[in-house]
Amino acid sequence: MDRAPVGFRIRSKRKALGLTQAELAKRLEISPSYLNLIEANKRQIGGALLQKIAALLDVGTDALTGRAELRMIADLREVALEPLLQHIDLSPDLAPDLVGRHPDWTRALLTLYRAWRDQTAIANALSDRLNQDPVLGNAIHQMLSHVTAIRSSLEILDDVPELDDVHRRRFHEIISMESHRLSETTPLLAGLFDQSAKVFHAATPADEVDDFMLQHNAWFPVLEQAGDEIRQRLVRYGGTDEASLTEYLHSKHATTVARLSSEGPKPGGFRNLTRFDSEASQVAFLANAPRSTRRFQLARQIARVEAAAAIESQLEDPLLTSDTARDRARSAPSSYVAGVLVFPYEQFLRLVADCRYDIEIVGQHYDASYEQVCHRLVTLRNPDLPGVPFAFLRSDPAGFITKRFPLPGLPLVRGGHACPLWAIFNSYQTPSRTIRRLVEFPNGARYLMIAQAVTKQPASFHEAPFLQSVMLICDLRHAYRTVYADGLDLSSTQAATPVGPRCRVCPRSDCRFRNEDQIVEAGMTPR
Repeated sequence: MDRAPVGFRIRSKRKALGLTQAELAKRLEISPSYLNLIEANKRQIGGALLQKIAALLDVGTDALTGRAELRMIADLREVALEPLLQHIDLSPDLAPDLVGRHPDWTRALLTLYRAWRDQTAIANALSDRLNQDPVLGNAIHQMLSHVTAIRSSLEILDDVPELDDVHRRRFHEIISMESHRLSETTPLLAGLFDQSAKVFHAATPADEVDDFMLQHNAWFPVLEQAGDEIRQRLVRYGGTDEASLTEYLHSKHATTVARLSSEGPKPGGFRNLTRFDSEASQVAFLANAPRSTRRFQLARQIARVEAAAAIESQLEDPLLTSDTARDRARSAPSSYVAGVLVFPYEQFLRLVADCRYDIEIVGQHYDASYEQVCHRLVTLRNPDLPGVPFAFLRSDPAGFITKRFPLPGLPLVRGGHACPLWAIFNSYQTPSRTIRRLVEFPNGARYLMIAQAVTKQPASFHEAPFLQSVMLICDLRHAYRTVYADGLDLSSTQAATPVGPRCRVCPRSDCRFRNEDQIVEAGMTPR
């Protein structure tokens, strides 16, 4: 597992305070040589010693451990493995040193890398569209046809001077008509390209949202407080069941709730089977929206309105550098507050501890979906009352990662396809059944993966059901606290399945399940 450059941060802060190594070592009651090893990032520290150093340097422990730096280290490793840079001898093992010594240069490098990766994705998307989009192909064909007709008419006018006035006027009419049609086709073509650029927008905002969530460790005390205050107001209306939330929205915000029939065409604009019509002040659900979805989305609508100030306060973050990133990030706090309404922190934590994180039991208790419970488990990060720290992933049946929340040091892909041996993909073989897998990454880090493929029910007989898989991942050190570790030999390295982040950057040359050629030299295993 990657280590944050804690030692470099200690040295930098010590020098800023004008302390020598000997002075700080004396106050810490350790030897100067040991402090020198710590500052060279050659010794891991934690617990009481880390807290004592943080107190003497007047900084928080989070500022020294640096979750964001761990993300930067992982990103630098990805840069080092980029095929375009293979002619340069870049060692992924030097990533922690670069982050620790030159954090601003690292951020600049990663910003440029993300922009390059993003523009490449847009270019590839436009190329695919040129090759496959029938509307775009037809527009190009029409434009070429108009240009050909204009050119042919002009050539006839130039090459046949004996044309009479009637035919000459006819060719001028053709040129005029085709020019007019060309002028109509050109904006259409330009609009299609503009639309492509908008559809395949920058990946950088998504990365910024990841950094934003990771920096906060998925823990937002302001949003927890806002959710608690709203839930207290809901008590007068019966609590947080669907009927009470519906009545609350109608009474407090003049917002109605409607459910569409499964018959007839489905209008657009629905997300998570839900649409809010601001003009009509109405929350509408598709016919196949289950009760757990309806309840959560009603809570989310209340959160958007009544916790708006708290939500916006969290978006004033230097990690979110664009309106697009802030728009992406805005939906996460709304869902966070809705989770607080449905799953009160202390009550929820007591239940999951009692049932040892059995997601099915928790879902039945709260009448909530598997994914909703998993989301709330990820946010149990109150430093005074923490739960098991989980990473979160969601994928579609094609194996594309559609949602993620990482853990420091855990190599998760941002998008695209991951290692086919991950439990999240195996779960599609047994839908609606939770599966577990003990895994080991090439750097020796071991984790417990917990996944279930969830069926999105169709609205009618004529619609096909849709599967997506949700997975939680926890470090093996915490696995014993969950029911999913029962019967597993957590101390045995033989019991763990060898996995990687994804094939193209996985150094396991002997893997029988590889589906892409590796770009990592054999034997190069990151620390």
